[in-house]
Amino acid sequence: MEHTSNTTNLNVRVDATLKKESDLLFKNLGLNMSTAINMFLTKCVNTSSIPFEISSPKPSRTLKKALKEAKDISSGKVSSKGYHNAHEMFEDILNEDRE
Repeated sequence: MEHTSNTTNLNVRVDATLKKESDLLFKNLGLNMSTAINMFLTKCVNTSSIPFEISSPKPSRTLKKALKEAKDISSGKVSSKGYHNAHEMFEDILNEDRE
């Protein structure tokens, strides 16, 4: 009786460093890349989910405030001082401390 394989090839592009690091990890776990990917896909199908959290990071209050300030400056709602280079900016900052 002949055994036929019911597999297919999957071509995936990944970062070269990530591939090297994951190959080493899987080798240390006694796995190869193909087995590890099959395990991942099986878990996804069995749970109808991705087996780890995927989220969009929420900006902090500080970042939200900075983004609003930048928007207000770019729209002209708030005036701001401009500089031609970093040296001018630092000179101005140092002079503010002396006042």
